[in-house]
Amino acid sequence: MNIAFFDAKEYDIESFERVNQQYHHTLRFFYDRLNAQNADLAAGFDAVCAFVNDRLDAKTLQKLSQNGVKLILMRCAGYNNVERSQAQALHLPILNVPDYSPSSVAEHTIGMILSLNRKIHKAYHRTKEYNFSLRALMGFNMVGKVAGIIGLGKIGRAVAKLLKAFDMRVIGYDAYPDHAWCEQMGVELVSLEELFKQSDIITLHCPLTEDTRYLINAKSIALMKPNVMLINTSRGKLIDTKALIEGIKQHKIKEVGLDVYEEEEQYFFEDLTDNILQDDTLLQILSLPNVLVTSHQAYFTYESLEAIARTTLQNAREFETGAPLTNQVR
Repeated sequence: MNIAFFDAKEYDIESFERVNQQYHHTLRFFYDRLNAQNADLAAGFDAVCAFVNDRLDAKTLQKLSQNGVKLILMRCAGYNNVERSQAQALHLPILNVPDYSPSSVAEHTIGMILSLNRKIHKAYHRTKEYNFSLRALMGFNMVGKVAGIIGLGKIGRAVAKLLKAFDMRVIGYDAYPDHAWCEQMGVELVSLEELFKQSDIITLHCPLTEDTRYLINAKSIALMKPNVMLINTSRGKLIDTKALIEGIKQHKIKEVGLDVYEEEEQYFFEDLTDNILQDDTLLQILSLPNVLVTSHQAYFTYESLEAIARTTLQNAREFETGAPLTNQVR
């Protein structure tokens, strides 16, 4: 197939070209993010391959269809940036990568928890300046604390296994829970309200839907324990950032780890060293001493990139050959 890749970075190009030696598709890479203004770049291609910050709204999808595109390949698990009803009306199947490496995101989640708790990121910068004071670096023992996981899919389950290794009490909420798995792993299923009330650490691993948008808001923050730690390696709009900032200012939330941000589209994955950020909310978040922000890198391992490329190109082959579409989004 002829496939147009949007928002392509050097590491995307390297991994896809290497894996494509086994698939023999024709690949063209564009650095721009896909939107209605540049959708004409896909003219003549059979498929487009998009990422988390490409904008596949109704207008973009209409242009793609008019230009002969027959397939949408998402090289990620999420597809909240695709207007699915419009894609369906235009007979544009959407194929994603639902299971590329849950362990990569889970391990990054644990890394954020440990860094925030033991102030490892702060200690690193201090000792570089020959400051060996322990002032304000005190953490807490994770043994016996309560970790609340929202979303017990493959990533949430991987996080649960790692947290159990710290001898924590792990509680969880999922809209469609697997009771047998939870019982086997010793994960207690609770309501969202109970999870907010009981958890010392809350970590988000659910998809972004209309039901989960701004799941973390002023009301849910008010239910939380004082000095709770909050981690989000899932989707930015699970958190109302302004409510989050108020929760931090009121000392309700003690530490925050964010690998995603609700308005990340213009900023994440880019080098903006010589620019002045125009997003006052992001500037405020970055200025807070108890907030650790990474740039949507939780998935970013060699193994994940390999799996993403392989699954995406296999998705294209299934469509091309008329085989059942294993990863079609319904």
